[in-house]
Amino acid sequence: MKKLLSLLLLCTVVVTTLILKEQKKEQIVLKFAYGSNSPVVKDAMAKMGKLLEEKTNGEVVVEYYPDSQLGGERELIELVQSGAIDFTKVAGAALESFSKVYSIFGLPYLFDNETHFHKVMQSEDIMRPIYTSTEEVGFRGLTYYDSGQRSFYMKNKQIKSPEDLKGMKIRVMQSETAIRMIQLMGGSPTPMPNGETYTALQQGIIDGAESNEFAITEARHGEVARYYSYDEHTRVPDIVIFGNKVLEKLNDSQIEALYEAAYESTEFQKEKWGESVAQAREQSIKDFGMIYSDVTSKDAFKKLVQPLHEEFKINESISEIYNSIVNMK
Repeated sequence: MKKLLSLLLLCTVVVTTLILKEQKKEQIVLKFAYGSNSPVVKDAMAKMGKLLEEKTNGEVVVEYYPDSQLGGERELIELVQSGAIDFTKVAGAALESFSKVYSIFGLPYLFDNETHFHKVMQSEDIMRPIYTSTEEVGFRGLTYYDSGQRSFYMKNKQIKSPEDLKGMKIRVMQSETAIRMIQLMGGSPTPMPNGETYTALQQGIIDGAESNEFAITEARHGEVARYYSYDEHTRVPDIVIFGNKVLEKLNDSQIEALYEAAYESTEFQKEKWGESVAQAREQSIKDFGMIYSDVTSKDAFKKLVQPLHEEFKINESISEIYNSIVNMK
């Protein structure tokens, strides 16, 4: 009797082990790496992975590599291209060197307001050709997250008018459009990875930078900069991209689940964004004594960058998208 029970127990263990091994073998693990981000964007990316796992009954899981563990935005894009990782999230301007059409998001004063921005980003007619424009180089866009407005923040002075930018060295993203924008406004653009901005401000290599309020808190630039001026020159979306090889790993239902999870994570992030920005601003005032102010006139800045708009209007590869966005106002 004891031998029979032992045999039954052994069989149960063997069968259970085989089932677990088979389940583990069938589970698809996708790698998602990203750089420094606001808490609400991190939450949205985590939400996407959780939803994908739920929608595929655990068949597909997402493994995260946060806070630039695997490199900066440029390196992460290249890792997606090679298939070393499956997803990353980068600023739309970082994709400009991979597809010129992404330069549209670096165009200053393209969007009238937040409502106009979301209307454009949710338009399939506008976004589908943008997301698929990088297919030939190994990846495509999946969804977007709101990254708010970008304004100037400085180490030693407020920016009230374009005259205040003259001679000022301003850190910008590694984007031709961003460089041209600062030049037209009268400043001296200094492109560099975001991870180098803190030290550059601290050492006086640059006088200021431009980003949203989370640069002050999450990147702790409030320790080395004091004045934040709302000229709100751009609204550059964060873009989640994934490698072409991901589609080879997933079946049709799993691909559908991926797109659903991505869309729902964007809706989640949109709902939380405004409150999160307000909290970051309050925290920066409390922790760093950050001084926020409005510029005297946004129109003065808008006027200076009109040559960029004229260039986009006549650019054959971008003019159609530019006109669609403007007409959606």
